[in-house]
Amino acid sequence: MQLQTCVFLVSVLAISANEDWLQVNTPQGPVRGLKQPNEEVYAFYNIPYATAPVGVDKFKAPLPPPTWKKPFEAIDRSIICPQNKIVVELLLEHVRMQENCLVANVFVPDTVEKNLSVLVYVHGGAFLIGYGNMNKGTQLMKSNDIIMVTFNYRLSVHGFLCLGTEGAPGNAGIKDQVALLRWVQENIASFGGNPNDVTLAGSSAGSAAVDLIMLSNLATGLFHRVIPESGGSLAAFAVQRDPLETAKNHARRLNFRKTDDTYALDLFYRTASMELLTSLTLFDQTDSTFVFAPCVERATGAEAFLVESPLRILKKGNYVKVPILYGFSSMEGLLRIDMFDIWKEKMNDKFSDFLPADLAFKSEAEKEEVALSVKKFYFGNEPVHKDTVFGYIDFFSDVLFTYPMLRAVKLHAEAGHKEVYLYEYTFSDNGSTTDSHSIKRSAEHGAQSIAWLDNMNGKSESFSTPEYRNMRAIVRKIWHSFIVSGKPVPEDSVLPEWPPAGAGRAPYLSLDLNVQLHNMYVEESTRFWDEIYQKHYRDASPPPVPSFEIPKPFSYNNSLDFFSY
Repeated sequence: MQLQTCVFLVSVLAISANEDWLQVNTPQGPVRGLKQPNEEVYAFYNIPYATAPVGVDKFKAPLPPPTWKKPFEAIDRSIICPQNKIVVELLLEHVRMQENCLVANVFVPDTVEKNLSVLVYVHGGAFLIGYGNMNKGTQLMKSNDIIMVTFNYRLSVHGFLCLGTEGAPGNAGIKDQVALLRWVQENIASFGGNPNDVTLAGSSAGSAAVDLIMLSNLATGLFHRVIPESGGSLAAFAVQRDPLETAKNHARRLNFRKTDDTYALDLFYRTASMELLTSLTLFDQTDSTFVFAPCVERATGAEAFLVESPLRILKKGNYVKVPILYGFSSMEGLLRIDMFDIWKEKMNDKFSDFLPADLAFKSEAEKEEVALSVKKFYFGNEPVHKDTVFGYIDFFSDVLFTYPMLRAVKLHAEAGHKEVYLYEYTFSDNGSTTDSHSIKRSAEHGAQSIAWLDNMNGKSESFSTPEYRNMRAIVRKIWHSFIVSGKPVPEDSVLPEWPPAGAGRAPYLSLDLNVQLHNMYVEESTRFWDEIYQKHYRDASPPPVPSFEIPKPFSYNNSLDFFSY
């Protein structure tokens, strides 16, 4: 055994001697990164940017990161945050799921230049799944003037349980994101980046997070531009409407029954094992939510991320207005196509179950009346079936992504924001794959992110069509220009001049083979939903003051899932 170990160590040393390492000295200590094969990029993986509290403190805000004196070898240790174990087993291999999971990955071009623009990218995954290293953008770094940072943040229950108690105040996962931005401010100059030139971007839930961070006073001054890609702060899934009720319902699914006592509920969650908390899949909600998400926090005197709803902040206009590159794809609703065969009959039986969670009604009759009007708008007098599948896609496109983002554009303009650049990604590739309903997926959910990121969703650069490679090049030029200048189209570009959008949700750029600027956003569905939301919008609320007294010392029986006092 000792001989085998020695042979292994000698082999590792021999390999290391032939590798190209770059060492940088950071405030935490020296860090070593490896040059990537066939790329002029050094990668520094799994650097701890903060410390996640564990055990009974696991829902609290992140703590400062560790420091060290010896060089930290920043290799990929495959660390991911706690998430549903079934999804992990299906999608990932050889990962280390652990509570203390707050690590960042820094990609640095091979250049002696300093003060490079910095792109911080927030991964998607419905606030339930994902990890920082699922996204790489080295193709965007070809000009050697951008550093890219990706990272893990706490997810699902661990990241977004919101009870308004000292043990679980809420928004731990998004406070992780703010901690990462603070880490960038303190450390990125060591890698050659400019802490005063940071663009914050994200896709899907990451996009909604970026949109929320832009509205929070907690993150003021930590970034200078934002790129929300297919997800907005006004989406039903972006903010919990009633976080305490969400926590109660989830606890019942985990066989805990004393949910009316907030402190007992708090202790249940804080003492529950990682295995128990990650045991449920949460992708089957029909109300356009994914259960856990950021919340409006109760004012407790602690450092809160969000104490007002996004709608109130936008209407007041009391947020720092940085340049925004804002948009969505034309077929976002394909995100829900895998549920079509299960949901079509449910939609025919009771369509009101599919109304988004951010709507409220005075009576069940009023709710059914609105549901009937929505169903007729998307499906006419036809039932939901294979011949009306495009109505299904359009419905979920609008309620999940398109309408909330268009609504926000209008509010930004009315608040005096003059640097919101709106686009719609509409490119459809003749060489793309099709799903079981023979629908081309090129403009699927987050298609613009897939276009500029490296090999995202298995779409390799080399195997795509010439048209798609051209489209990817256009998207990368726009994103690159915005990251380094705050303008999506430079003055010497062949692309159309692109002014910011106004309250009419225009002008906007259509990203297709023939890139076009449109001076009017004519969408009947936008006017349709405007009318519904004006009458029935349900704003997000913080959790109430905790009920009942703090319980006596307890023991927790993990096998039976109840407390003994």
